[in-house]
Amino acid sequence: MDARLYYLQRKADVVKQDDLQQILTECAAERVALLERHEAGARVVSHYDFNNAYQYVISREETHLQWLQAALAEFGQTLPPPSGRLAVPEVPKSRRKVEVSAFRSICDDDARLLGAFVERWRPRVVAMTHARHRKMLDVILGESLEHQRFFEQAAAGMEDLLGRRTGGVPRQGSVLPVRWME
Repeated sequence: MDARLYYLQRKADVVKQDDLQQILTECAAERVALLERHEAGARVVSHYDFNNAYQYVISREETHLQWLQAALAEFGQTLPPPSGRLAVPEVPKSRRKVEVSAFRSICDDDARLLGAFVERWRPRVVAMTHARHRKMLDVILGESLEHQRFFEQAAAGMEDLLGRRTGGVPRQGSVLPVRWME
């Protein structure tokens, strides 16, 4: 009887591990798609403060993917490809001065995508029994809500997303569409 109980328990553990691997893989695929979308958005959003927020979000998302990659490595897996391509909304042609409102559609879309990601994943994460990976995904979801708030504020025209400028220095300039290289 003990051998049969042991066998059933091991079989249940294997099923749980397969489910955990699937959850981590699906979440990672969505995170890769969101990261690629934010990288594409950052190439379009030339407003200096908004672009800084994109750079911050991208940096945190890269960290999230490192965590997911380490979790998947426990199963001998690598990061999956993106779950799909997320298009960047069109931006009106810019004039000499960068208009804050020109990037509203992109920021609104990013806020919407992040909100949908959290809404889709929150119930699945809450139901997880693996405490370490559940906590990791919970942190990722919490930071995704923070990033959603950044994009909502940018869409509303708030420029002090990562902090206020000191000394009353006026905002001027924009981000170039490509990095300067030697």
